[in-house]
Amino acid sequence: MPRCKVCFRHCDIEEGALGFCGARTCKDGEVVASNYGLVTAVALDPIEKKPLSRFYPGSMILSVGSYGCNLRCPFCQNYDISWSDSALSLGKLYGDAAEEELDVLEPERLAKLAEAYRREGNIGVAFTYNEPLIGYEYVRDCAKLVSERGMKNVLVSNGTAELSVLEEILPYIDAMNIDLKGFTDEYYRDVLGGSRKMVMEFISRAVKDCYVELTTLIIPGENDDEEEMREMTEWIASLIDGNGHVIGRDIPLHISRFFPRFKMTDRNATDVRKVYHLVEIAKERLNYVYPGNC
Repeated sequence: MPRCKVCFRHCDIEEGALGFCGARTCKDGEVVASNYGLVTAVALDPIEKKPLSRFYPGSMILSVGSYGCNLRCPFCQNYDISWSDSALSLGKLYGDAAEEELDVLEPERLAKLAEAYRREGNIGVAFTYNEPLIGYEYVRDCAKLVSERGMKNVLVSNGTAELSVLEEILPYIDAMNIDLKGFTDEYYRDVLGGSRKMVMEFISRAVKDCYVELTTLIIPGENDDEEEMREMTEWIASLIDGNGHVIGRDIPLHISRFFPRFKMTDRNATDVRKVYHLVEIAKERLNYVYPGNC
């Protein structure tokens, strides 16, 4: 049975079936992205919404997303396209009829659209909203065309992908915001359904050849421990670039406030004072730390 090689799950996918992410399928004995070019959202956003605070600040970027995700964060802001029942059934329901139900944005068309918005201050394309890397082939193909037009590519990702996937897109990606959602294996495994080890390896490789900012959403009672923040920022501060230089202290970290939503409505929003306190702790080791959603 064909095996998907995108993330740590390594799903065995039968012909016509879907992997855990709801967006990779088996067609003619080969694992492919069922969501290739199928767009659920397109918007011209300020670059700061990605969030990127130190990459072309004040500019706009054309954001595009599809459906599906390989994590199961119970607080997901985009659950309707990431992993709600309706989102995960998209591939099953549409199949070959998907073009009639979703907007099909082929790579050439997306690149031309990005170029057309230059007059509105657009600097390129951001792959975001759902998890872009479960459809990395589309990211790769689009980003190459966008780069050829002299524009920028941004990836907003949970970082849950094999390094082989990263290597395919890295030559065309100018900036990333990667979620480092917490710093314990238990949190990643039990709450998110993910792998902290894979995310750390992804970040370590990305910073060697790409501009990177990180984001941590603070969930009350889950990842809001002061010592966890110290351990996480100590690791970030130790990261090195492709020349072997320690650059971690200059990697921006966004520490964001949680609001109850989706399947996590059993607790209050993160106390603003807690967010600012964790920001101060992070600043012990990092030069650029930003509170979010406060």
